[in-house]
Amino acid sequence: MPKVQTYKNHRRFHPLHHFIVQPILVANFAFEFSDFLDAPNRATGWALILATGLLLLAFSARSMALTAQNRVIRLEERLRLSTLMPPEERGRIEELRTGQLVGLRFASDAEVVDLARRCLSGELNSSGDVKKNITEWRPDHLRV
Repeated sequence: MPKVQTYKNHRRFHPLHHFIVQPILVANFAFEFSDFLDAPNRATGWALILATGLLLLAFSARSMALTAQNRVIRLEERLRLSTLMPPEERGRIEELRTGQLVGLRFASDAEVVDLARRCLSGELNSSGDVKKNITEWRPDHLRV
């Protein structure tokens, strides 16, 4: 059973990406950059361009995956809020920014409506602001 999730331990790392692929690609870029500085020619220049492309590919792939996850979270949280908020307030759900909705996903059903109201009033602006104000944490163990 996973341990209890809190603000302090909720960040997730994907070991293959964060601890293997990224360090290898960063080291490769550093080595190719050093080689290019030592002997600037067509071969070392191309190797540096390729190393840059691979590094950018890894970062862009990660970015695209997180963007897709955020879109799903945004949809899930809007749906959840539409069932929990009073009918007269549901029209304001669309005003919540993606970052706020990403933070709200960790809030229990008992407190998510109040936190959403605080977001809408301008009191809580970012995902971090929302997460720091959650008292009853609803874990999300699927996010990477």
